[in-house]
Amino acid sequence: MTATTDAPHLAAAPRTGGGIGGSVRDSLVVAKRNLIRMTRIPEMVIFGLIQPIMFVVLFSYVFGGSMMIGGSTSPSDYRNFLMAGIFAQTVTFATAGAGAGIADDMHKGLIDRFRSLPMARGAVLTGRTLADLVQTTLTLVVLAVVALLVGWRTDENVGKVLGGFALLLLLGYAFSWIGALIGLSVRTPEAATSGGLIWLFPVTFISNAFVPTENMASWLQPVAEWNPFSATVQACRELFGNPGVSPSDAWPMQHAVWASLIWSVLIIVVFRTLAVRKYRSATA
Repeated sequence: MTATTDAPHLAAAPRTGGGIGGSVRDSLVVAKRNLIRMTRIPEMVIFGLIQPIMFVVLFSYVFGGSMMIGGSTSPSDYRNFLMAGIFAQTVTFATAGAGAGIADDMHKGLIDRFRSLPMARGAVLTGRTLADLVQTTLTLVVLAVVALLVGWRTDENVGKVLGGFALLLLLGYAFSWIGALIGLSVRTPEAATSGGLIWLFPVTFISNAFVPTENMASWLQPVAEWNPFSATVQACRELFGNPGVSPSDAWPMQHAVWASLIWSVLIIVVFRTLAVRKYRSATA
C-alpha cells in the first residue's frame, strides 16, 4: 500500500480578523517588522541621509550665486527657493529603496511566507510603505536641520510649515506605491533600484524644483507646471513663505496645495490598486 500526501498550498491558509481593523493591525505588524530590520542595519539609514545632505550643501554653495531668482542672484534667495525642491526630491528618491526592499523580499521567498499566514493581502505592501514613511520622516527632520544651518529660513507660522512637511510626506508615501509596483515587477533588487531611479530623474528635473519654469523651453513649461512633483514644491514654497518667483497661470500653480493633495491621493489610489493586484499574481 502506498500513501500520498498533498503538498502544502501557501495560499490556502485560513484568514482571521478580517475587515478594516484586521487589515490595519496586520499592516502595523509588518511595518514594525521592517522598522526593526532598519535598526539592525543602521547603514541603510545613514546612507539614506548622506545623499540629501550632499544635495543641500552642493546646490546651496555651487549654484547659489549664479542662479537668478526674482531678479536677484543672492545666494540666500536661491537657497530659500531651492529647499522645497530638495525636500521633495528627497522624499521621492526614497521610492527606489522601497522598490528594492520589496524585490529583495520576493527574491528571498519572504513574500511567499507572508502569504501562508492568516493576514490581509494588502498588509505586506502597506506595512512596507508605512515603514518607509517613518524613515522618510526621519530623513526630512535631519535635512531640515541641515537646511537651517546653511541659511534656509521660513516666513510663515509653525502650522503652515508643518502643513508643508505633511504634503511632502504624503507625496513620498504616494510615490512609494509606485516603487512597490516596480519592486513586484522585476526579478532582482538591483533592477528595482535602477528602475526606481530612471523615471524619477525626468520627474524631478522637469519641474520647478531647481529653476523657475519660465526659463525652460516653451514646450516643456506645461509639462513642468502640471507635474505632480511641481505642485508639491510650489505648495511647500507657499506654506514655507519662500515663493521666490511668481507662479504661472496654470491651475496647479495657482492652487498648488489642492493640486498637491489631489495628485498624491490619486497616485495612492491608482498605484496601490495595481501593486496589490500585482502582489497577488506575482506570488500565486
